[in-house]
Amino acid sequence: MTNNADSNEVIAYERTAYGTLHDPRRYQTGGRGSGGNVDPLASQGSLTLSQDRSLLFAANAGSGTVAVFRVEGAHLALSDQVPTEGSEPNAVAQRGSLVYVLNTAGSSSVVGFSLHEGKLTRIPDSLRFLSGNGAASASLAFSPDGRFLLVTERTTNRIDVFGVLSNGTLASITVNAGVGAGTFAVAFAPNGTALVSETGPGGPNSSAISSYAVQPNGTLTSISGSIPTLGAANCWNAITPDGRFVYTSNAGSSSISGFAIGNSGALTPIPGTVVGINPAGSSNIDIAASADGKFLYSLNAGSG
Repeated sequence: MTNNADSNEVIAYERTAYGTLHDPRRYQTGGRGSGGNVDPLASQGSLTLSQDRSLLFAANAGSGTVAVFRVEGAHLALSDQVPTEGSEPNAVAQRGSLVYVLNTAGSSSVVGFSLHEGKLTRIPDSLRFLSGNGAASASLAFSPDGRFLLVTERTTNRIDVFGVLSNGTLASITVNAGVGAGTFAVAFAPNGTALVSETGPGGPNSSAISSYAVQPNGTLTSISGSIPTLGAANCWNAITPDGRFVYTSNAGSSSISGFAIGNSGALTPIPGTVVGINPAGSSNIDIAASADGKFLYSLNAGSG
C-alpha cells in the first residue's frame, strides 16, 4: 500500500511458482493515506486479507476510512469504503462476519462492522476506547476462537483485551502490562497463543518477542517472556499457516529472526535465531508468509 496522502493505492503482484513477484498493478482505495516515509503508520495490519482470502481490507489513515476489495487472483475490485468514526485508522482485523478497525490518533479506539458480501455496516454501540489518549496503538487481532480482541499500545506498553459479545460489540476493556519493553504488534497462532513483538528498551540488538495465554477474564499470562531476536526494532511478526513457526522483522538491523512455537505456546529460537539478513539499510518494516507456507516476504522500506 502506498499510503499516499493525495490518493492511497494498493499494489498487487502476480506470483510465480518459485515465489518471485512481477507485473505490479495499482488499485485506488478511494481514500487518502497519511503520507510520510519508511513507516508512517507504525502499525501491523493496515492491509488485511480475510480468512478465506476473498477480500482485502485497506486502512485510509488520511481520510479516516477503510476500503474493501474483492480479491480475484492477483486482481482487485473495490467493493466498499466506509468511515471508521475515528482518527487515523491504521489496522484492521476480521473474523467471519465481524470486522474491527483500529483508530490510533486522538482518543485511540476500535470500532466494529458487520461484513456481508463485501460490504461493511457499522455495528451500533461498538466503539470502544483504549486505556488513554495518545496510546499510539499499533495492531489488533481476534483470538482463533473469536472470543477476544487484543490491541497493542506502544507508548503505554500495554495490551488491551476485549471480550467479543454475541451481538458483535465488545465487553469492557481489560488492560495488561506488556512483559517486555516496546510492545508493538500482536498476532495469534492457531493454538490460541498470542505472540507480541517488542522493539526493546533501545540499543543494539535489544528487540524481543513474547508469548501469552489469554485467560477467560481477559488477563494475559506470560508463557515465554521477552525472548531476544538478536536484532533491533522488531515491530512485526508473521506466523506460518501450520502454526509451527513465527518470524520477526528487525527493521533496525535489517534482519529476520525465527522461532518454533510449541504446543504450550513456548517459543524456542531456530538455531542461530537470525534466519535472514537483508542488505544494510533495508529497514524491513513488515513481513508475510504465503498461504502455502513456502515463502516469506519482507517489505523493505529503506530500499524503496
